Amino acid sequence: MIRRYYKVKYQAVFQRYEKKYLIRQSMYEQILRELSPYMQRDQYGLHTITSLYCDTDDYALIRASLQKPVFKEKLRLRCYGQPAMEDEVYLELKKKFNGVVYKRRISLPLYDAEEYLQGTGSIRDRGQIAEEIEWFVSRYRPSPKLLLAYDRIALYGTDDPQLRITFDQNVRWRDHDLNLSRGSYGTPLMPGGDILMEIKAFAAVPLWLSGILSVNRLYPTSFSKYGTWYQDCYLRGEGRRYA
Repeated sequence: MIRRYYKVKYQAVFQRYEKKYLIRQSMYEQILRELSPYMQRDQYGLHTITSLYCDTDDYALIRASLQKPVFKEKLRLRCYGQPAMEDEVYLELKKKFNGVVYKRRISLPLYDAEEYLQGTGSIRDRGQIAEEIEWFVSRYRPSPKLLLAYDRIALYGTDDPQLRITFDQNVRWRDHDLNLSRGSYGTPLMPGGDILMEIKAFAAVPLWLSGILSVNRLYPTSFSKYGTWYQDCYLRGEGRRYA
């Protein structure tokens, strides 16, 4: 388990296209080799990302998302590595409209974030993004429902650093002990060992990348980690595996 905590370069606003692909472990190394002339690994190497997904008590947000509407949104609390309660984490509002992903997030200490999500604290940041998050919370009254963690390798384009490709493996979940400071342990979400590859771009992907996808017969999927857990685990009564 990767236990180091990472303070990432803080970017508050994202707007981009995101395409997801499920690949077998056997294809992973081959894809990395084919990408190597065009892309580099970021400074963090293999690192763990852990997120708390918030929803209503009847899971209205993920149920709506699975209907594939034109517009959808969700709230999550994210960290890189395993934080202490005083470490900075990221409260993130993610929206998708007509295929474009918009992410808006603020940074705050884990202790403050936990209190806010439990309804016993407030956001000290009074900027526009904080106001958008507070509006979302006042409308839906969400609370933490699921912890998702995975180990990621991220690449960025040598000629276009805004082009990013990430590979998420060892995806795991738990629906109890919902505190980021408790680590990233959990039940495997994809027992077959598949890896989720995601292309993140602000415009059309370059021709060389289209060629790699075509030669390897890689096609986009609408895979959602949270949605997969809801459909394959929660609805089948597999929650609280460690309780």
